[in-house]
Amino acid sequence: MDRKTKRLLLLVISCSVTGVILGGTTSWAQSNMCFQGNRVTSECLQQNPITKTIEGMSTGLLAGAGAAFGAAWHLRHEE
Repeated sequence: MDRKTKRLLLLVISCSVTGVILGGTTSWAQSNMCFQGNRVTSECLQQNPITKTIEGMSTGLLAGAGAAFGAAWHLRHEE
């Protein structure tokens, strides 16, 4: 594996991990806020907080990986 490939892989992994952490944290916080609101809706009661958190983590993973590839593509075409 050459140096450029290792750097791209490190960029994708770090952005993906960051996306997973941020996505999971945001989804968990939204679930908690839903239960602590003035009006608890039926949609709020039907949601499983763990499922919602996993959905947020997977969205964060895709967003982080997409951002890393987009940044790498932009830098490659800028040279």
